Amino acid sequence: MASESYYATGKRKTSIARTWLKPGSGMILVNLRPLEMYFGRETARMVINQPFQVTNTQGQFDVFVNVQGGGSSGQAGAIKHGISKALIDYNPDLRPVLKKAGFLTRDPRKKERKKYGQRGARARYQYSKR
Repeated sequence: MASESYYATGKRKTSIARTWLKPGSGMILVNLRPLEMYFGRETARMVINQPFQVTNTQGQFDVFVNVQGGGSSGQAGAIKHGISKALIDYNPDLRPVLKKAGFLTRDPRKKERKKYGQRGARARYQYSKR
């Protein structure tokens, strides 16, 4: 990107987002596509912009993201995580604000694996008494 760029990796569920922040006009590119074209749901776009709203840095950075794996919700969470970590790289004083909002903690929730002899992770096959 440029010499003045900040990099961080964000993760959520099975999604991994490689995130670069560069001082600019607030443009966000996800996999070389504008944010509005990549994420159709407004909630996903809102999640991605949360770190900027909390730190009052809206429109100060151009964001370039390569994200892969998972679905749209997981990818949005991974991008949020990556942006938050990159903001700390830019200014360590933002850490308490982002930490209090819970954006620095990697969300550990993943899909539980299916168990043998069962219909799903916890759901059992129907029991027939007779």
